[in-house]
Amino acid sequence: MTIERTALARARGLGSAKSGTGHWWRQRVTAVINLVLVGWLIVSLVAMAGSSYDALVAWMRNPVVAALLILCVMNVFYHVRLGLQVVVEDYVHREWLKVALVILMTLVCAGLGLLGVVSVLQIALGA
Repeated sequence: MTIERTALARARGLGSAKSGTGHWWRQRVTAVINLVLVGWLIVSLVAMAGSSYDALVAWMRNPVVAALLILCVMNVFYHVRLGLQVVVEDYVHREWLKVALVILMTLVCAGLGLLGVVSVLQIALGA
C-alpha cells in the first residue's frame, strides 16, 4: 500500500516528521565525537591505572585535558538527550505527556551536564 502525498508535500520534499533528518544527523555526529572522546578517556585512564590520586589530579589540571573532559561531558549528555527524545516521541502517545517528558529529560540532562562541567572545572582549577 502506498501513501499518496499532496503536490505541496512533494514540492517541499518533507516527510511526515519534517525535521527528522537534522535530528538524525546530530545523533550520528555526536556519536562519532563520543567514540573519539570516550575512547581517548578510556585509553588515558587505563594508562594511568595504578597511579596516585595526585597524579590523576595533576593530569586533569592540564588545560587541554580539562577542555577535552568538559567537551566529553557536554557531548555525552547532549547525545543522551537526543536519543531519549526519539524514544519519547516514538513511544509516548499523549501529547501533554510527551511535551512534559521532553522538557523534564532536557532539564535533567542539562543539570547533570552542568554538574559534570563544574566538577571538572573545580578539579582543574584546584578549588
